[in-house]
Amino acid sequence: MSDRTRARVFVSGTVQGVYYRANTRDTAHERGIDGWVRNLEDGRVEAVFEGPADAVESMVEWCQTGSPAANVEDVEAEYEEPQGEDGFEIRY
Repeated sequence: MSDRTRARVFVSGTVQGVYYRANTRDTAHERGIDGWVRNLEDGRVEAVFEGPADAVESMVEWCQTGSPAANVEDVEAEYEEPQGEDGFEIRY
């Protein structure tokens, strides 16, 4: 677990109703990242990524573009201690 890191990411822009969560889940699965993603009431998307530091950083960078239909305006990332996430899911 010591080589794992955790990033909590908040994505703003046109990121709801454009398959952002589904694309995030699929990309996280491809990269072996654990965590979750959900829509927030204020229109942003929140995601948590856990895994090797380089893979987590690649997901944070991916969020800058996200799904093809998204128009990302900003990505805020906060790094935290890993919490032992297992698998990746869309939360509702």
